[in-house]
Amino acid sequence: MLRPRTVLLPSPRSFCAGVERAISTVERLLNEHGQVYVRKQIVHNQHVVADLEARGAIFVDELDQVPMGSTVVLSAHGVSPAVRQEAATRNLPVVDATCPLVAKVHLEAARYVDRGDTTILIGHAGHEEVEGVLGEAPEQIVLVESVDDVGHLRVADPSWVSYLTQTTLSVEQTAGIVAALKARFPDLKGPATEDICYATTNRQNALAAVLDEAQLVLVIGSANSSNSLRLVENARRHGLPAYLIDRAEQIAPEWIAEVDVIGLTAGASAPPEKVDEVIAWLAEQGPLTVVERILTQETVRFRPVVPE
Repeated sequence: MLRPRTVLLPSPRSFCAGVERAISTVERLLNEHGQVYVRKQIVHNQHVVADLEARGAIFVDELDQVPMGSTVVLSAHGVSPAVRQEAATRNLPVVDATCPLVAKVHLEAARYVDRGDTTILIGHAGHEEVEGVLGEAPEQIVLVESVDDVGHLRVADPSWVSYLTQTTLSVEQTAGIVAALKARFPDLKGPATEDICYATTNRQNALAAVLDEAQLVLVIGSANSSNSLRLVENARRHGLPAYLIDRAEQIAPEWIAEVDVIGLTAGASAPPEKVDEVIAWLAEQGPLTVVERILTQETVRFRPVVPE
């Protein structure tokens, strides 16, 4: 007899406003021109990238792969001033799809640097968003990834230290790092409003609300999606088995063999239809009840990108 199961579906999940804006920017340019260059992945999701590639988008790692004079879209993760300067030097018209909440972090970084602060960026090394912010002033912005890193910091003047954060971090872990920074630097200054974006926070809070009932968590998202990885980590810190998957076929039957209640969510760059596909796959494994848990309604919308 097939085992009956329940899927707890926390909301919000899947696309956020910044992701929708970035994708629609590329789609609009494809409709207008049939082809467009995009620096890096427009958002960190392999399904989105593959779909846009099939429609004519050309993804490149660096601007020297873009023909002189061709329009290039900058991804939602933002870029350093050096990248913008390179685009200008090579006469590349730029369409900037940087998420406005990432752009906020860049503006804060520039302001802190201008007043002479040592600026501490809490984030993950190698992530495109982090590389872009560090590029605002590589000699004055220092990356911190953990509480342990705080103890090794050396600054020119402890009374002039500020901090910023990557927008897609774990709220809980980041709070611990900020507390350590405040203990080390009592005059520490920070942003007026949190840098961790509303979408990241909402998805973490929504998942947290079902963790006491779930026996296993599935997070839909690609391996390079920071906010998706944080959802997996948060579930595991709660003591649950949790897996990051891009598609239903990646679910191992043994994961769910003895499980009655599954928490299912998706990172902010994962298409909502992938959630439907996973639910359909789970329904094929036995009787399935789907219960949606809505923590909050997201009403944030960003204006369309205007070409520079």
